[in-house]
Amino acid sequence: MAKRGRLFVISGPAGAGKSEIVKTVLKKHPDVKLSVSCTTRAPRPGEVDGVSYHFVTEERFRQLIDEGAFYEWAHVHQNHYGTLKSAVRKELDAGNDLILEIDVQGCLQAMAQDPTVTGIFICPPSRENLEQRLRHRGTETEESIRVRLGNVAKEVAAAYQYHYVIIHQDWAVQPNALEIAADQVYAIMTARRLELDSQRDFLDGLNASLQA
Repeated sequence: MAKRGRLFVISGPAGAGKSEIVKTVLKKHPDVKLSVSCTTRAPRPGEVDGVSYHFVTEERFRQLIDEGAFYEWAHVHQNHYGTLKSAVRKELDAGNDLILEIDVQGCLQAMAQDPTVTGIFICPPSRENLEQRLRHRGTETEESIRVRLGNVAKEVAAAYQYHYVIIHQDWAVQPNALEIAADQVYAIMTARRLELDSQRDFLDGLNASLQA
């Protein structure tokens, strides 16, 4: 019987570099899967429905809430985001380690519901660097930037409830900051796989054979 996969939730302030870190982990490690979330926000340039997100209307999202279809959901930056229970369970039951890249509210919900969830908080090196990253995106309005920066203090305060904190350094200071952060995420995943609970079945079998 295949081992059940583990769920790793990655979140942090907008602009901290979560998406790029997750993309790098997935590119380097095909043994890791990504859970695709639902959202009511409009697609950004280059985003594909069903790959980047499941883009749905507000009406459809509310239907899914009423149906109890979400593992977690939240209202963030004027939009709804949620993770379908069916998508998470399918991957974990197949033995796949799964990454959820979601907002802080969603991560706290997930950790509260399931004690086996591992929370990883991606932090910018400074407020100034975070604002610079948001502006360099070229996809945010001044109002959007103001709203996101206004939420940062609450989001960073929530980091104390996570299991791990990764500082995504300034690329101008640390040119390979993205690779370092991605390697740190995978190191956490590897360590979790090697914990006693994950190796218990193997140890039981080995001990039984040695007792024979």
